[in-house]
Amino acid sequence: MFDRSGGQSLTMRQAGQQQREYQQESGSSRSTSSGSDGRSGRRGQPHQIRSARQSSSATVVPAFTIRSASQGRVQPPKRVNVFAERPSPSLAFRRIYQRGDLPVCIVHESRLYRLGWKVELDTLDYEHYLPLFLDGLCETQHPHEFLARKGAEDLITRAPDRVTPLLPVIIPPLRRALNTRNPRVICSTLKIIQLIATCSKESGRAFLPYYKSLLPILNLFKSVNLNQGDGIDYSQQKNSNLGDLIQETLEMLEKSGGSAAFVLIKNMVPTYESCVWK
Repeated sequence: MFDRSGGQSLTMRQAGQQQREYQQESGSSRSTSSGSDGRSGRRGQPHQIRSARQSSSATVVPAFTIRSASQGRVQPPKRVNVFAERPSPSLAFRRIYQRGDLPVCIVHESRLYRLGWKVELDTLDYEHYLPLFLDGLCETQHPHEFLARKGAEDLITRAPDRVTPLLPVIIPPLRRALNTRNPRVICSTLKIIQLIATCSKESGRAFLPYYKSLLPILNLFKSVNLNQGDGIDYSQQKNSNLGDLIQETLEMLEKSGGSAAFVLIKNMVPTYESCVWK
């Protein structure tokens, strides 16, 4: 019998349908047999392509580079803690002290200890020993820290007129001590800066060209203060509160530096307010 719509016999249509079903069954059996190991055959190829694309997309490239705009996952930049300490002990000061070449010693008394000088201070070479003691301000261990701090204070207070001409060789060790960003070292260095700025009439004005080397660190720590609430901050008695000591040092530099000091301090420390011009 013939079908009116297609023009084919029913037997031929049934035969074609049976052939298609047989091909489907044979194809499924081949795919299962070839994929029995899990990764062979055609089924493994799309998986490999997919994994290759994922590995390429997971490539980490540095930030702010040309590659970061076109390929890969951008690596975030490292976080920098500007208040983190950067210790840099003075190896020269330690070596000279261990060798016994420093003309100082520690005198132990009944309750305290003090610094003793083996020679007269007037006979010392200030150009050699004063920068050496100031370079030891980076130390935080005893007795190096005590010897450097007390030695520098004694040299400055004993002969203040010999300190001002040595400012070009004094500023680098002071800046190095401030760059350690250790609150204890910064407090000791600020007290030395106050002594140098007020040791003579010319020392305050001689400090003006070196504000750019010293004041950026003071601007960084100027707002560092303890909020004790109703409590008592006993560091104020020892003048070791960092924020208050920086404010006191800036005011002292302005008073001793003359009329041009405020403009230079304001450029380096924008939050500073004049204590002279009000």
